[in-house]
Amino acid sequence: MDGIHDLGGKQGYGPIDVDDDEKPFHEDWEGREWGIAQCARTPGITIDWWRHCRELIMPEDYLGRPYFDSWAQTDFSTYIEAGWITLEEISSGKSISDPDSGEPASAMTLQQVLQEDRAHAARFDAEIETPPLFAVGQQVITCRHGNSGHTRLPQYARDRRGTVHAYHGAHVFPDLSAQGEEMHQHCYSIMFEASELWPEAKWSQDKVYLDLWESYLVGA
Repeated sequence: MDGIHDLGGKQGYGPIDVDDDEKPFHEDWEGREWGIAQCARTPGITIDWWRHCRELIMPEDYLGRPYFDSWAQTDFSTYIEAGWITLEEISSGKSISDPDSGEPASAMTLQQVLQEDRAHAARFDAEIETPPLFAVGQQVITCRHGNSGHTRLPQYARDRRGTVHAYHGAHVFPDLSAQGEEMHQHCYSIMFEASELWPEAKWSQDKVYLDLWESYLVGA
């Protein structure tokens, strides 16, 4: 969908601070939110549905929140929808089933979180019967139109000419995954000249690589 999250090539947001420190978390709560996101396994909530929910955040809210704050907002909304927790529990910071508990019974170390994450790691690739339509080196053009739901084809790369740089096999198609339907499609790394994406980059030698699914593409 075309939301405020799709900022590629848009003007008016100021320069990107490339000298920011490399600390993964700037506040303690950010590390806790990352841990919650890694450990929570909500049945029926795919990464694509999660991303779609995050993309629904209103622009003034999305742009005004720290990165991990929007993670927390999305996590809590999906947990409420799934029936795991209630809005009252989030507001109070306490479980209704154990109202005297202000803290979790036990805390997990970073190493335990990583081990838990690896133990539940999922694969999103699969073998499919249909052969890939495109080959490495072939020129393609991306679709002109977007999707009212979640999509991995950014707005700035629509109706643009690129070249197949690599073939990744078949992977879960995110547009349908966000709707609860699992289907695999061939996925490619597409190389775009920066000048093809942004006219003001006319003299640039830069290249942009995007992993795109087959239904986003047509032969040039």
